[in-house]
Amino acid sequence: MSFTRIDTLDHMDVEGGPGARLRVARERGEAFRREFATTGTPDGIVTRDLVTLPYPTRFGLFRASRAIAPFLSITNRMLVIRWHDDGRERILLFEPSDHEYGRYTPYFEDLSGRTPDVIERRMVKVHGTVPGHLERLGIAPEDVDYLMFDHLHTQDLRRWIGATPYFPNARVIVQRDELAALSELHPLQKPWYQPATYRDLPAEAFLPIDGSVVLGPGVAVVKTPGHVFGNQSLVVNTSTGIWVSSENVIAAEALTPEHSKLPGLASWTRRWQQEVVLNANTVETTADQYNSIILEKTLADRSQADPRFLQFFPSSELTGAWTNPGTRPTFSHGQIVH
Repeated sequence: MSFTRIDTLDHMDVEGGPGARLRVARERGEAFRREFATTGTPDGIVTRDLVTLPYPTRFGLFRASRAIAPFLSITNRMLVIRWHDDGRERILLFEPSDHEYGRYTPYFEDLSGRTPDVIERRMVKVHGTVPGHLERLGIAPEDVDYLMFDHLHTQDLRRWIGATPYFPNARVIVQRDELAALSELHPLQKPWYQPATYRDLPAEAFLPIDGSVVLGPGVAVVKTPGHVFGNQSLVVNTSTGIWVSSENVIAAEALTPEHSKLPGLASWTRRWQQEVVLNANTVETTADQYNSIILEKTLADRSQADPRFLQFFPSSELTGAWTNPGTRPTFSHGQIVH
């Protein structure tokens, strides 16, 4: 097992402030985009829905939305990615969220406690579980090599890699600085993490990385700080071109808001001279998140279904619901298939 460091994306924290770093993000993104296309493609990618749940509109469509609904809906999905390395198959699960334990994240636990059961049942829809999806795909838990999340908000990994691990051979790919931050959270971070659940997890179950790496043919992890300090994005090269996935934004149209029909997005971005709309439940470093989204935007190819939008696949994708007027997306991907 050996990953290839992406030198092109190293040392992007240049002097001159966030504007200079934005310029560098565009330049380096274009360069890596050309490099990455030559690495090949994975053997296969499938998408499986996990859960649809409510999320504050003011966070998901940061400052831009004019929807009257205080909440919108997002759908968490898992990607299963396979490739061959040194003659053997590798399997990566991207965003294999244990939503049963994730509900104890402080913010969502508080929200659940303040929401009548009858309303919560209408707003939360479980589509499937990680074990159930893998069983139907014919993947044994011991065959999974890697687990990866764009960041560790809401994640409780005890069932996956704890004392009796469901995935006995898997390691969690995580940015070293996010893992370190769990030991002493800032107040802005505390509503979104479950740090106590990490205390007894074996250190060897984690695979900390520093920065951006190519994992295998057409599969890369790109560091995209901002939403959290250790944010990372999945980048995959497929039969339709390059896709990028993270939770930096919650809809493909947040990268090209000039084409959005969501109330407020196009006009707000024109007025404020911003080209993207952030997902900003935590504003750890907002300018860095903006720059990271521009890097993602630079890497992603245009959608073959509608070229106004990019092949950016939100790990939590905006999902229309009658309960949330004004938040139905103009365009949705729903899945990546390769």
